[in-house]
Amino acid sequence: MRKIIFAINITIDGYADHTAAIADDELHKFFADFLGDVGIVLMGRKTYEMMASYWPHAREDPESTKSEIEFADRYNSIEKVVFSKSLNKVDWSNTTLNKGNLINEVKKMKGQNGKSISAGSLSIAAALMEEDLIDEHWILVHPVVLGNGKKLFEGLNKSSRLKLVETKNFKSGVVCLHYQKM
Repeated sequence: MRKIIFAINITIDGYADHTAAIADDELHKFFADFLGDVGIVLMGRKTYEMMASYWPHAREDPESTKSEIEFADRYNSIEKVVFSKSLNKVDWSNTTLNKGNLINEVKKMKGQNGKSISAGSLSIAAALMEEDLIDEHWILVHPVVLGNGKKLFEGLNKSSRLKLVETKNFKSGVVCLHYQKM
């Protein structure tokens, strides 16, 4: 059975905004290594559109750093499943569009053998948390106060107890909190 892992960058005031996060070599290496244990990345339309706008072409960007290229290579090679009712197609390699029921489809994936499944979208993570399907949380807290945006776990109606199993401090001041389901 596969584990489902939710990894997210947030600000210290609890907002998840990709543009507010620190994106340095150390963090790109961390996420490239993290993806070594991931076989499938789940995402919604917004996350897909954001990620697909850059990562498939990062290798060709002359301003890409070595760590960005290593992350891009790892991310591009992983199977990606986009859950969306509004998209009609996806055109990123190793990516499929799934218009089925998120919970039923993820339960099928989780029941298979293989590497972990990463929930890479706030809306997907919230839906999976409602069903108690997430096994691990990797919350990377960035030393940024944003003041507005999309809150982590906004709208979640279920309480969950987690066990802190590891912390990691980055030179940038980012702190990774690794939790497992109790």
